[in-house]
Amino acid sequence: MGLESHEGGQAVMDDPTVTDPGLYRVVFENDRVRVLEYRDEPGAQTHPHDHPDSVMITLTSFHRRVSLGDQERDLEIPAARARWVGAQRHSGLNTGDSPTHAFFVELKEPAQNPSGAPVLGPS
Repeated sequence: MGLESHEGGQAVMDDPTVTDPGLYRVVFENDRVRVLEYRDEPGAQTHPHDHPDSVMITLTSFHRRVSLGDQERDLEIPAARARWVGAQRHSGLNTGDSPTHAFFVELKEPAQNPSGAPVLGPS
């Protein structure tokens, strides 16, 4: 799941800017990366969506429940950190009492050495 068929039978991912346009926005894009800004408030929840391999940069600290398939994980993410988030399909819920503000630098190049299980991210 997570892939839809479009013109010419080509599969595309469920883009978070489409599934949750009030939470994600593109702030920069070129042929190698796309940078998304993510903002939410306590209690906000995302729909299932896909991310390629990305670097997440947190501007605020936040608490989040991330659902990845049949897995759920509660995370506490500190502010002012950069962390790797492997390609994945997930949804998230802000379970804290503060807003979330983060950036994702999504890589457009395919993974050079896929590692198996994805790393759970914040959203």
